[in-house]
Amino acid sequence: MPCFLLVAACGKDSAPAPDPAPPASSSFSLNALKINGSFNGFTYFNINRSPVLKFSFLAPLDQSTVATSFALKDKSGATINYTVSFENGDSTFVIQPTGLLNAITKHTASVSTALKSKSGGNLLFRAEVNFTTQIDSSRKFPALSDNALLDLVQQQTFKYFWDFGHPVSGLARERNNGDNNLVTSGGSGFGLMAIITAIHRGFITREQGLARMQTIVGFLKNTAQTFHGAYPHWLNGSTGVAIPFGTKDNGADLVETSYLVQGLLTCRQYFNGLGITETGLRNDINTICNRVEWNWFRNNNQNTLFWHWSPNYNWEMNMQIRGWNECLITYVLAASSTTFGIPRAVFDNGWKGAPGYVNGNNYYGFQLPLGTPLGGPLFFSHYSFLGINPNGLNDASANYATQTTNHTLVNYNYCKANPKGYYGYSDSIWGLTASDIEGGYTASSPTNDVSV
Repeated sequence: MPCFLLVAACGKDSAPAPDPAPPASSSFSLNALKINGSFNGFTYFNINRSPVLKFSFLAPLDQSTVATSFALKDKSGATINYTVSFENGDSTFVIQPTGLLNAITKHTASVSTALKSKSGGNLLFRAEVNFTTQIDSSRKFPALSDNALLDLVQQQTFKYFWDFGHPVSGLARERNNGDNNLVTSGGSGFGLMAIITAIHRGFITREQGLARMQTIVGFLKNTAQTFHGAYPHWLNGSTGVAIPFGTKDNGADLVETSYLVQGLLTCRQYFNGLGITETGLRNDINTICNRVEWNWFRNNNQNTLFWHWSPNYNWEMNMQIRGWNECLITYVLAASSTTFGIPRAVFDNGWKGAPGYVNGNNYYGFQLPLGTPLGGPLFFSHYSFLGINPNGLNDASANYATQTTNHTLVNYNYCKANPKGYYGYSDSIWGLTASDIEGGYTASSPTNDVSV
């Protein structure tokens, strides 16, 4: 028996025992995430410009894989440089940008599944957090007095219409829209008023302003396309041909025409000289204004005015001009026209007869005589009142100085209260109106507050 055991133990034909398999590496997960010591989900606002981000995991980390798995980027996708350190036995890494981040900017910090533990396992799920940095309220320029600030606002507003005016027609371009020939009739009316203000303030000479006015008025009188005397919303600044604002909005826009006419009337009253040039300018303006067929836009003598008419689609847009909104000036000009005026019934039934015209409610302690709840966008109190002085103006429905003042105060107090908790709103940052916003354009108001 012993010999048998010895032979069995020493036999050349027996196979060696295999090595034991290495233990399988296991995946791991994110355990905690904090920005500046706090957890608030995966979206943060009002973060300082040198934040500390901590990512904690359920396993010690392979430090060499952090650089290839972690990314810190701004909204444009640009990579932000950072420093990294480790805590809690290498299960936590701490990130801090090497420089100050841009203010009011969205950033994204992400960790991919390429992150490995010391045992070789991979992060089970990608982790990502978004944060927006706070406003940088430090002074960027020397502080201005109120009067100096108002001067600068006037100068810069004027420069938009003066420097950016179309080189052929002088008309105002419609924002930065990618088409340098696209100009706007109503916006050009605002620009005419800005040029008058610039002359009065001494930003340009009367002669410079007059020359630009001659270019604009001559183009409007002789070149620009009209429909029963009314202008399109958009037109080509070189040819004067209408550019469609929409498929069926390719003809007359009576409201935009009224903004243009109020600007022209302002010019007519300002350039009151007896010389041939200023006299000729006034005569041309009268020709333009007197040929607007306001009453034709009643659409077969209805007791209301209609906003649009198309040479292809006629009245298919079917948008009546009814208050309360930005269109009071349209009815005032139509009622005062000496050539194509409207009767009182059109104003009473069309403008004032709309449901919800009268308001009377209080918002934030201010009574609003007219219009929609909380007043609507601020341009309701802007556009018409460039040509109409609301002070001392009353009718049976409203005191118009109260209307415009309280509308503004309601808008201000809404933004100050910030009931939706939007980032950045305050008593210094307010004013909801029509504007370009992220992703497009909207008429912002307290009841259409999509955050700007």
